[in-house]
Amino acid sequence: MKRSRHAGWIVIGLLVGGLTTGLAQEKNAMEQQAKADGYQGIWYYNQRLDNEYVFKYSGGLGTYCAKHIPLSIYSKEVDKTFFVYGGHGVVNGKRTLLEMVSHYDHATGTVPRPTILIDKQTTDAHDNPVISLDEQGYVWVFASSHGTARPSYIFKSRKPYDTDAFDRVLETNFSYPQPWYIKGKGFLFLHTRYKGGRCLYWMTSADGVKWSEGKMIAKIAQGHYQVSWPCGEKVGTAFNYHPAKGGLNWRTNIYYLETDDMGKSWKNARGETVELPLTEVENKALVHDYEADKLLCYMKDINYDADGNPIILYVTSKGFESGPENGPRIWTTARWTGTEWDIRGTIESDSNYDTGCLHVEPDGTWRIIGPTETGPQPFNPGGEIAVWTSTDQGKTWTKLRQVTKKSPFNHTYVRRPLHAHPDFYAFWADGHGRKLSESRLYFCDKTGEKVFRLPYTMKADREKPERVQ
Repeated sequence: MKRSRHAGWIVIGLLVGGLTTGLAQEKNAMEQQAKADGYQGIWYYNQRLDNEYVFKYSGGLGTYCAKHIPLSIYSKEVDKTFFVYGGHGVVNGKRTLLEMVSHYDHATGTVPRPTILIDKQTTDAHDNPVISLDEQGYVWVFASSHGTARPSYIFKSRKPYDTDAFDRVLETNFSYPQPWYIKGKGFLFLHTRYKGGRCLYWMTSADGVKWSEGKMIAKIAQGHYQVSWPCGEKVGTAFNYHPAKGGLNWRTNIYYLETDDMGKSWKNARGETVELPLTEVENKALVHDYEADKLLCYMKDINYDADGNPIILYVTSKGFESGPENGPRIWTTARWTGTEWDIRGTIESDSNYDTGCLHVEPDGTWRIIGPTETGPQPFNPGGEIAVWTSTDQGKTWTKLRQVTKKSPFNHTYVRRPLHAHPDFYAFWADGHGRKLSESRLYFCDKTGEKVFRLPYTMKADREKPERVQ
């Protein structure tokens, strides 16, 4: 890890009808961010297929991916939900990914023009940002990179609870960022490094500027994808692994680890100390051997019950290709009971990349908000959003409401805010599943009854999101 020696990017010009004029240039060590004229998400695809579904996955992926956590945070101190996303821009006639940050003011029901942090000079949604908030109220943005071809960045707001101006405090390299700020202790930053595969790492910082050396959590075969979440001072991570044969297209197995001392020690759900890094398929962190079941595992979310026991949400399928042949795709939960893992799943959808979030509420209700319903581009990522609830710890699920209907595009990657406010309970984007399209950003309330679309083009400095009927 190293401090940036490069000067800051200044994005010259504003987004106008989805187009950015001017260019990004190095100027001085301080960042000066432009404002966009609306909320426009990035469209992205990965791996072409020789069939009607066109891509392995694709669509409006401004809130991609499930391994970028969190994308939004509610602060009761200022009654605002802060959020980031991958934005669409055009620089010198070429499409590009803009790192975007903004907030929703619950008191006024408005959003400002979003701030453009940096032009990432790629259209790869793996470079999407994540967000954190420290105990002084400073907003932190971690801008990812897909592998080692491009730098990654950490930004800090110049003022507490403010999204207008940021300074770049670090240039380095990381992928799939998951920063967790623990009050009184600082940042525990889980992330991935590409070193002969996707290796899971962690590092810490008291101030977000000076960081410890990264230490490896796991590197089994070709690596892992993980999801993580805090529970008090504890942070838990759940991950799959990529076998030597097949790699990430045969991601399988579920593992779980947790730390309550900022990474000094790691334990499994049983409380047994686990020596790191994990390098063998069979180890004390294993939740279930899906490789033996010949099933793939796609990580979606992780949460905790009132006793601090982890609940992991993932989708299982029979193969990586889009289409009905690899169904059923089952939304599955693995819950630690205190003595064993209770694994259940009944909800089905039509893509491995259908991604939703799991809320565990004070009365014990489990709530999934996600694109489980068939969308206008079937078997491509996303679909129509629905709200599901369970009052028996995932044994049975009831569809409370279909949130979106008759949409022109698939709704994708529904994300859960940290400390979610009931009025901003899930955050996502839409986009055509099989060809380049515009992409809009949305959020909904706890019940899914109220859905809002962020203004695609803004005429004023602050506007109210549009209610979607």
